[in-house]
Amino acid sequence: MPFHDFELRKQEFLAEYAQRLPTLKAAAASFNALIEAILQGLPGVNIAKIECRVKNAEEAVRKFKRKYRNALEDRTESYAIGDYITDLIGVRVVCLYEDEPPAIMAKVREYFDVIEITDKTAPMEDSESDFGYKGIHMDLRFNNEQAQLSEHKAYAQQAFELQIRTIIQDSWSELDHKIKYKKSIPTNLKRRINILSALFELADREFLQIRNETNQALALSRADPEDEADTAPPPHLDGNEPLDAFGFVAFGQRHFPGYDFDPQKVEFFIDELVNDFGVRQASWLFAVVQKHISTARHYKADFQHRYPSSSFNPFTVMRHCLYLEDKQRFRRSLRNSAREAFEEWLELHQPTRRTAA
Repeated sequence: MPFHDFELRKQEFLAEYAQRLPTLKAAAASFNALIEAILQGLPGVNIAKIECRVKNAEEAVRKFKRKYRNALEDRTESYAIGDYITDLIGVRVVCLYEDEPPAIMAKVREYFDVIEITDKTAPMEDSESDFGYKGIHMDLRFNNEQAQLSEHKAYAQQAFELQIRTIIQDSWSELDHKIKYKKSIPTNLKRRINILSALFELADREFLQIRNETNQALALSRADPEDEADTAPPPHLDGNEPLDAFGFVAFGQRHFPGYDFDPQKVEFFIDELVNDFGVRQASWLFAVVQKHISTARHYKADFQHRYPSSSFNPFTVMRHCLYLEDKQRFRRSLRNSAREAFEEWLELHQPTRRTAA
């Protein structure tokens, strides 16, 4: 096919693209919102971000030239460039761990027919000289059931590309695009890029392994044999273990069932205990809480009866337990107003303490 025919096809595509651009942008936003909705709350999947874009017209032409033009012209076939560009619309899903993409793929298959899947993982693992990023690319279109819905009819036949990556893969992708002349750079630079790529891949695997081992440690800490007393410390403690998040959360969930111990709050509380008050042994903290928790809960009930909208969470209960154990050492565990209110309550409800003082 003569060169000028390609130029004609290109101009036709550019004109068509300009006309369709507002619709493409609207479709991209619609697909993005739907993907976000169907993945929200998907068990076992942590979504870092979801974003969409419409491919630049010149970028689409370059892709056609690279992948399809030569073969079509060798066969002297007539063509329209737009028929070969299925990723004018792209939606990118970035998750946290490398074992999560299969669940994402399975979920989107409930709503879309798969035109083509490109797994960029295998080519990177099988090659020592090719650079690039790992990830899954799925070319999708609404399935028959979804296409019949009124809210989808405007884009029922519109194909789009869904990219699924981990956050590490996404970071490598962004950096990878900045590496110039990757196909013909000197050997020593190729080696350095390969090392860098391997480090990113190792990071992906290590994050997954750390997550798995963290979950295993939490499961061990929460183990609760049937013959164990409710007030016993976590079963893995023998009295000398340092205070850490796993033992603390396990102890907290036993004494405050149903409370969601936020990781950041746990970290802050443990850091305060260790660095500000010198509490380093888990068993000591748990013994103090068990010793005074009845009094602290009694005070909590009275306090919330007077101030129903107030917050008095498990961390607050434990702070009051620590204060009861040693009022000088843990004076700063309570704010001045909280400490004064607690002392007033103790005077009324525990007169024997006043006499002993």
